Amino acid sequence: MPDSDSPSNGFGHRKFSINRNTGVPRPARRFSMGQNEASSKVHRQFRAAHEGHLPHAGLDASRASTGVVWCTERAAEYGFFEEPEKWANLGQGAPEADDDIEGCFKRPTTIDISSASREYGPTAGIKPLREAVARLYNEMHRKGKPSQYTWENVAIVPGGRAGLIRIAAVLNNAYVGFFIPDYTAYNEMLSLFKNFAAIPVPLSEEDGYHIHPDKIAEEISRGTGVILTSNPRNPTGRLVQNPELAEIQNLCRGRATLVSDEFYSGYNYTSGCDGSTVSAAENVVDVDEDDVLIIDGLTKRFRLPGWRVAWILGPKEFIKAIGSCGSYLDGGTNVPFQEAAIPMLDPTLVRQEMAALQRHFRDKRDYVVSRLRSMGFVIRHVPDSTFYLWLNLEGLPAPISDGLNFFQACLDEKVIVVPGIFFDLNPARRRDLFDSPCHHFVRFSYGPKMEVLKMGCDGIERVINKFKKLAAQGASATTNGTKTETEAVE
Repeated sequence: MPDSDSPSNGFGHRKFSINRNTGVPRPARRFSMGQNEASSKVHRQFRAAHEGHLPHAGLDASRASTGVVWCTERAAEYGFFEEPEKWANLGQGAPEADDDIEGCFKRPTTIDISSASREYGPTAGIKPLREAVARLYNEMHRKGKPSQYTWENVAIVPGGRAGLIRIAAVLNNAYVGFFIPDYTAYNEMLSLFKNFAAIPVPLSEEDGYHIHPDKIAEEISRGTGVILTSNPRNPTGRLVQNPELAEIQNLCRGRATLVSDEFYSGYNYTSGCDGSTVSAAENVVDVDEDDVLIIDGLTKRFRLPGWRVAWILGPKEFIKAIGSCGSYLDGGTNVPFQEAAIPMLDPTLVRQEMAALQRHFRDKRDYVVSRLRSMGFVIRHVPDSTFYLWLNLEGLPAPISDGLNFFQACLDEKVIVVPGIFFDLNPARRRDLFDSPCHHFVRFSYGPKMEVLKMGCDGIERVINKFKKLAAQGASATTNGTKTETEAVE
C-alpha cells in the first residue's frame, strides 16, 4: 500500500494551499501545477454558489445541492428551460422513458384508481406489490435455495433517496463506509443523521475504481459496521459480480451490514444481453439472518423515474423498522402507482424487458464510446453496466482539461455534462478545486435517446475542435514571435 506521500494518491509531497484565515488560495503552495481557482471564473462561481460551498463553512445538508441540480441551474442561464429541445442533456441520470425501444413492454398511459387507493396506504407498501417483488427476486436469484424472500422481507418506498434515508434512520450507532466516486447524494443524505459516522473510502483510478474484497476486509477490520455501495456503480459504470461479490458478502456476514444500491442492475452488458441481472440476493444464505439490504425500483431499469416507486429487501426485523419509520419520514408510496406496478414484475416479462433494455443501451454505449475516442478521448475502461461514462479529460487542450471548464465550454454548444468534482467528497470546502482527484473528469450519461446523444457528441466535437484550433494558433504565434526575436538578434 502506498504511503500518504506517494504520488499515486495525487498529493505527492505538496502542502495544503488554502489560507485558513481568508479562504483565499495560495498560488505558491499549490497541489495543482499552473491553474487554480483564482484564475477560473466558473470555479469561483461554483465556490460562491451558496454558503455550503465557502471554505471552512462546514456542511449544511439542508442547503447542499447535487451536481445535476447545480448544472441545470447553470444551463438555465444559457436558455435551457426556454428551449430544452435544442439541448443535449447528458447530465441527468435518467434513461429515456418513451415506448419506442424494440422489445420493451408499453408503459401505462392511464391508471385505474380503486376506492381503497384513495385512502392512506401502509407505509411499508401494499401487500400484493411486496409479494410481487419477493417473487421476482426468488425467481431470478434464489431458485433452489432453501431460504426464500416473502412479502415481509420487502418494503415499498417512494423512490431511491427515500429508501436510503429510511435505512439511515434505523441504523444503529456505527461507522458507515461508502466509496468515492459514487452517487453524489450519499454524503448529503448520510450527513442528516447523527446516529452514525459516515466514512468515505477513496477508490483508485489506476485500479479502475474497482471494489476488491480486500478493501472491504480493510474497512471491517478498522471497525466499519455498515458498508454502502452502488452496484452497478454510478458514475464509473463498473460492476462487482461473482465470485468477488460473494466473497464480499462472506466477509460482511456477521460483521457488517451490507447496503447494496442496485438501481442500475438491469443495465448489465456482461452476459450477452440475455436479460440476466447481478444482485446480492443471489449470495444471501438466510434472508432473515444475513444483514443485506437491497434497494432497487421502477426508476432506472423500468424507465419510470416519475412514478417514485422503489423497494428494499432485507431481514424481516430490518424491514419492519424501515416500514414503520416511513410514518414520520415520507408517509409512504403513492398507492395507485403501486397497484399499477404489480403486473410489471412478472418474472418472465422482466427477463424479456431486461434483454431488450440491455441490447438497446449497449448499442448506445458503443456509439458514444466510438465517437468520443475518435475525438481523442482515452477511455481505458468501457463500462460493463449502467448508462454512464466516467470521462477523463486530461488529454484535452489545457483550458478544457478539467471538469468545470469543460462543462462551461459545453454550455456554449447547448450540451450538459456533470463535472467530476461532484462525485468527490466535499471538494469545495477545504481544498482548492483543482486538487480534487475527480477534477479532470466529467460524467457523461448515455441515458437519453440516440438523437440526443448524436446532438451531444456533435456539440462536444465542436468544443474540442474550437480549443484545438485556439491552441494551434497560440503555438503558431509563439513560434513566430520567437523567430522574429532571433532574427533581430542576428
